[in-house]
Amino acid sequence: SQSQSTLLSIFSQEYQKQIKRTHAKHHTAEAIETYYQRYLNGVMKNAAAPVLLELANEVDFAPSLMARIVLERFLQEKEQAIPSKTLINSMLRDPSQIPDGVLANQVYQCTVNDCCYGPLVDCIKHAIGHEHEVLLREMLLEKNLSFIAEDQLRAKGYDKTPDFILEVPVAVEGHVIHWIESKASFGDESSHQAYLQDQFWSYWNRFGPGLVIYWYGFIEELDCHRERGILLKDCFPTDIVTLRHSMA
Repeated sequence: SQSQSTLLSIFSQEYQKQIKRTHAKHHTAEAIETYYQRYLNGVMKNAAAPVLLELANEVDFAPSLMARIVLERFLQEKEQAIPSKTLINSMLRDPSQIPDGVLANQVYQCTVNDCCYGPLVDCIKHAIGHEHEVLLREMLLEKNLSFIAEDQLRAKGYDKTPDFILEVPVAVEGHVIHWIESKASFGDESSHQAYLQDQFWSYWNRFGPGLVIYWYGFIEELDCHRERGILLKDCFPTDIVTLRHSMA
């Protein structure tokens, strides 16, 4: 009964949890050396074969992260120094900067075929997040609700800000709302707890009670802070009560 977007969001979150659990074992000195030597042997036999991608799949690790390990090891050997994260990120975004054509092609294959990590996925996630913020802005304008957007708040010097602060509070399902946060993802327990700690309670402290929209749904039991002032929804609320209506 769930949409494809919701299922993909859940899959992505579960996959990332698995990668985090196994991340350390792939970054031991022994593992890094093994992967690098297997890469060198593989491309020596056939430089056109997707050596890194197949290796990542074999050891059940994200292809983009495998590409990062091997690229870092390659640059370390070439430069006789540990490369900066900025340089690594730049080369992963644009493999043509890698001073080895075979490795550049291998890294490109990994980033293109990675469904949850890497520069391409980051761009897609950013675009989807922005798309839902634009959608929310349009809905607020349609309802004639006056608001201040996140970029305007940042310009005023605020560091942690929700996507939209309502200049005139509204009521949703009997709860007063001062701000709305858009999340283009599924609200599972671990991500929601992290958001509560890093964002939502900060917003609540500064701006009062608010609404979080998880566009791809959420675990119902997580909507347990309504009385304290954080409301969860999976769509834009239809039963908004404005100050004008209540005065009338």
